[in-house]
Amino acid sequence: MGPLTETVEKTATGAILYDKSIINRISEQRFTADGWPHAEVLTGSLRSGGRGNTMFVGNVPRQFVLRHYLRGGLVGKLIRDSYIFSGPDKTRAFLEWRLLDKLASNNMRVPRPAAARYVKRGTFYTADIITVRVPDIVPLSQYIADNDPDEAFWNACGESIYEFHEAGVYHADMNAYNVQIDSDGLLWLLDFDKGELRQPGRWQQQTLSRLHRSLHKIVGLDPRLNFRSANWEQLLEGYFNASRSA
Repeated sequence: MGPLTETVEKTATGAILYDKSIINRISEQRFTADGWPHAEVLTGSLRSGGRGNTMFVGNVPRQFVLRHYLRGGLVGKLIRDSYIFSGPDKTRAFLEWRLLDKLASNNMRVPRPAAARYVKRGTFYTADIITVRVPDIVPLSQYIADNDPDEAFWNACGESIYEFHEAGVYHADMNAYNVQIDSDGLLWLLDFDKGELRQPGRWQQQTLSRLHRSLHKIVGLDPRLNFRSANWEQLLEGYFNASRSA
């Protein structure tokens, strides 16, 4: 799978970055629910730990995921979706689009980027991104609600995370919702906002710890979920076995 051919079109208030082989006709309306024949908002649950800013759009067999960039934490309570503008190539949407392009081109299990845009308002901007929906995947949170995965599954999850880390892929929010599992039991990573390529460092352990905290949190909310301390040890075993054989 080769890299995408990116096209940038300026708009009255910003620009749109997209690949014509995926979306051959782009407009501002594509970044709204009204611009699609079907739109389904994902809400906070085992399906999505997000903030209601993500939706499935389009019809089978070609569906997309549309996400509006929102701030989290305390800042998000004051400034919901605005960021300081310091150039098109530094917008959150364009940075994520180009990172996903590199990863997908290297056959890593991430969504293929379709389009991204920013809308400039004075010294600030808002942004959106559209990715190709990966078929038949569910969040890890949902997967462990519907299944009781065995040791081999958790080993394989650890191995997959190590593959990302070995490639220098930093994910800023590796949690039980952004880690997703396909119908073959393979791990995918979604939502690469603030992600980047890095040299090895403490961030690798930090992202593992973030995932561990996320799993503990959702099990605390619903103890019926199939995740136990032994499962985390199995994930780490897969991770470190992969690192030793690399």
